[in-house]
Amino acid sequence: MSESSAQVGVLTFHRCINYGSYWQARCLVEGLRVMGHDAHLLDHHSPAVVRAEWRCALQPTLPERTRREDLRAYKAKARRFVDAIDRLPRSAGFALDDPAALPPYRAIVVGSDEVWNFRHPWYASTPLFFGEGLHPQRLVSYAASFGNHDAADGIGGEWAERLRRFTAVSVRDANAEDLVRQALGETPPLVLDPVLQFADRVPRDAVDDAPYALIYGHGFPEWLAQALRRWSKRHGIRLHSLGYRNDWADVQEIDAGPEAFAARVAGASALVTNFFHGCVFALVNGTPFVTAPSPYRFNKVRDLAAALDARRHIVAPGTPDAEYDALLTEPHDPRIAAQVTRLRTASTDFLAAALG
Repeated sequence: MSESSAQVGVLTFHRCINYGSYWQARCLVEGLRVMGHDAHLLDHHSPAVVRAEWRCALQPTLPERTRREDLRAYKAKARRFVDAIDRLPRSAGFALDDPAALPPYRAIVVGSDEVWNFRHPWYASTPLFFGEGLHPQRLVSYAASFGNHDAADGIGGEWAERLRRFTAVSVRDANAEDLVRQALGETPPLVLDPVLQFADRVPRDAVDDAPYALIYGHGFPEWLAQALRRWSKRHGIRLHSLGYRNDWADVQEIDAGPEAFAARVAGASALVTNFFHGCVFALVNGTPFVTAPSPYRFNKVRDLAAALDARRHIVAPGTPDAEYDALLTEPHDPRIAAQVTRLRTASTDFLAAALG
């Protein structure tokens, strides 16, 4: 299909210097292509967003500033993201606040990621992600999330009106489900994040034969770091921190790009994370894992665990060492795979109906 009117545009946070954002964007585009759609990312740009992304990429743990010796690694990581993003199928570039230059599309899919988060540090309340200025034949949300904007806070009337313009709406967590129900008066379908939905698009080539537990995230609480150090000593498995510095880990690999991230997860014997997509990648690979979500990511991780019967993997200060031994060494409960299969079928059905 060469005509723009036959194409499907994907509107998401594809330029974030973040492993989860990259892989959800890539998996959704590639998954839609496998389904027979001529899909590509809508390549929005904003100088303010670029500055914010790079500031966060180089100083991810503010107010604690990055060590001088780590800056080179964080810069290398960011450059690898830019190179990887530039290899994805994209539209011509356009301004984030002015999509008028976009040609007609048969369909535009908004999502996944927290595209509707009114509290996002730089994408908050961006009308484009609510369909403003877009005029496709079909406007669809897939696995959209409101992030840490809680359902108790509701949605303003103008934003609810924008949601009513969508021809089909789906979300990826119970918090978003509640917010859309309040706004539209009906419950949207709950679907899988694209990395879980199109898990076959994620490479599984491991890069290290020696056993290691992957640490993905930053700002972990001290009680978790201590529990993991005890676990590491009991089992003789090193702790490998990826993408960010965690001083309590044995190995620091800050500069990994998105493909190296997938390879490291594939080779890990266990995974410890406080990020949503850390949990998702553990589920994709069947990797034993534990999570202690940060306040910013609590809604997303809590709802993912609830939807997949994986609540046991959320640990707390009182979690006994024996539970870490089980969670970080034993296979996943079969109920998790059963729930993924059920939701994958529902997600496929939603996309088939929504995109035609």
